[in-house]
Amino acid sequence: MASIKSETIILFGEVLVDIFDDRKVFGGAPFNVARHLQAFGLHPVLISRIGNDELGCELLAQIKDANMDDCGIQRDNLHPTGQVMVHLEERGHRFEILPEQAYDFIHAGMADRVSSTICPQLIYFGTLAQRNSISAHALVTLLRSNKAPRLLDINLRKPWYDMHTIKHSLIHADLVKINQEELDVLVPLFRLPGINRVQKAAALIKHFNLDSMLVTCGEEGAWQLGKDSKVTNIDGLVSSRPVVDTVGAGDGFASVYILGLLRGWPIMLTLLRANAFAAALCEIRGAIPDSSDFYGSFIADWKT
Repeated sequence: MASIKSETIILFGEVLVDIFDDRKVFGGAPFNVARHLQAFGLHPVLISRIGNDELGCELLAQIKDANMDDCGIQRDNLHPTGQVMVHLEERGHRFEILPEQAYDFIHAGMADRVSSTICPQLIYFGTLAQRNSISAHALVTLLRSNKAPRLLDINLRKPWYDMHTIKHSLIHADLVKINQEELDVLVPLFRLPGINRVQKAAALIKHFNLDSMLVTCGEEGAWQLGKDSKVTNIDGLVSSRPVVDTVGAGDGFASVYILGLLRGWPIMLTLLRANAFAAALCEIRGAIPDSSDFYGSFIADWKT
């Protein structure tokens, strides 16, 4: 296990392989966010489960090659390393998420033992890994035993979510990251008021006693609404470079948002930097850059 650094983040959820027509890419939102945080000099601890198979070995090798802490990665003899079939369609990517994957069976006791040995400044979790009751129980156990602030990154992938999971996640969250389309889905689901999106976000914050809600809007930028009703908004970036691949851009945004939270950056600056990093990721293929040199200019500019 790597030495514990001061800025430790637990990331709970899926670690998997995106299977494209011509390549395979290791990912999953927690994995992508963790890889970026590691590159920015933080100490991410992934709590997930992979199969005792070839893909699992490759995933573990990638984690070790990135000098990431692998103490929270469980191995499974019965279930395969998570896979997602990615289909490129006219409106973007369609994700076919396979059922009964190793990350659906995260062991609660093993996860709790790992979390008890560290003192995280933040816990990051999503909704996909809660589709199975076993991993959902592991998350509940983790959250009950740890009082660190919680960032919920909502990722609604049909048919792998339900009202119970979303409600339970929001109840246990302090901060929420969501895109504008998902915001439009959630508010009527809970029969909350709101004509425009700021009103909808405010209704969710009030109903679930959240500290803030971050809403990403793709190329249109992002905005955050706090419990104090203050809106911080940034516009999208205009780039002369073509968009190569948008997969993982939201995860890149989340990683810099977390970095800003832990480093105490002003929220406007955090959103601007997160947006710039996400836009840069759209100019390369895949969610994770091939070389750590990609991070160099950001680290230099931000003095992380």
